[in-house]
Amino acid sequence: MARSSAPTARPAHQKYFDPLSVPDPERLAHVQQLGDVRDPYATGTDVDELFTSALDEICRWHAERSAFYRSAWNERLSRDEAPLRTPDDATRLPLIHANFFKAHEVVSIAPEQVAMHLTSSGTSGQKSQMFFDRWSIGSVMRMAAFVLDHYGFVTPEQPNNYLLYSYEPTDRLNLGTAFTDDFLCDLAPVNQRAYALRAVGDEHIFDAFGCVSTLLRYAEQALPVRLLGFPSFLWFTLERMRAMGIPPLKLRPDSFVYLGGGWKGHTGRQISKHELYDRVEEQLGIPQERVRDSYGAVEHGVTYAECARHNLHAPVWSRIFARDVATLHPLRYGEKGYLHCVAPFMTSVPVHSVLMGDLVSIHPGSECGCGLRTPWFEIHGRAGTSTNRSCAVAAAELLKDAS
Repeated sequence: MARSSAPTARPAHQKYFDPLSVPDPERLAHVQQLGDVRDPYATGTDVDELFTSALDEICRWHAERSAFYRSAWNERLSRDEAPLRTPDDATRLPLIHANFFKAHEVVSIAPEQVAMHLTSSGTSGQKSQMFFDRWSIGSVMRMAAFVLDHYGFVTPEQPNNYLLYSYEPTDRLNLGTAFTDDFLCDLAPVNQRAYALRAVGDEHIFDAFGCVSTLLRYAEQALPVRLLGFPSFLWFTLERMRAMGIPPLKLRPDSFVYLGGGWKGHTGRQISKHELYDRVEEQLGIPQERVRDSYGAVEHGVTYAECARHNLHAPVWSRIFARDVATLHPLRYGEKGYLHCVAPFMTSVPVHSVLMGDLVSIHPGSECGCGLRTPWFEIHGRAGTSTNRSCAVAAAELLKDAS
């Protein structure tokens, strides 16, 4: 008699590649099709047409369900006006500054449809509140999984040791960065996991010596290491290692460093990313092609991950523009302005056309040389703001100027 085999556990990463359905398949047919595109850097006329149709659908979706967005949309665009015909027509849409969500909760769904509530990791005391239905949060994770799988960083057969340069979880923690790190740990099995920002009461404290000790312990094991999170605390760890006279480590070359979230209150000590990458290779033995920065925000859940040449390309689900800091007019390639992100996937909150506070320049894909054809952006810093000035006031002024 044949023995029945024990059921095989489903790999943790697999759920991010499962089919996902929009809230209304009839009204959001193109949003569904765009979200299902598996190649994160696909280009072509058919892709542009699909993106434009999805954008038109998501605008109408939110105009029907959000009084706030309906007012902004009717003021900016007449419903009788010619429909969106190309992705560049996205520059005609109302601009909502990301800071607006630090002072206002705007949703297009009923409370019982909220599947997840996340906040930004802002350092000014004001945090964006973002609400997700099942489709929206599922899309955030699926897009990220598609991007990282494209770069070969989804390795379900290879266990890793993790050092997370982010917040140790607590019962009250609902930061988007913590959620992201949990997701990233599903893309390769966890052997051991440690946190750089340790929970101490109601606060989080950077444990520099703990990070050094963790890296020394990992260096003695025959497993790749994944370092994820804020670049500032990775840099402080490398500085501490040097000050302690610790010789360079030789972590496995298939280790992976994936950074994001900026320097979080340490911009005065910020160094160039290339200097950081050099030190990672020098002190940890991880080659620079395995070190990638990323860009993202809780107000705009699309993943922008560096390519092999360390440039941030827009994936197929988004379009990026630079807007003049005085007039908010669209700028040409190479000119510096506010980053304007457009992505028609969020059905829970009208954040499909968001103005960020980062100053960037947009460049054509051909200027990169990595082989991807989608545009990419270079970050030049953040717009100067006064800590005494209300973010809500700044957002309201930008909204007024955009109308």
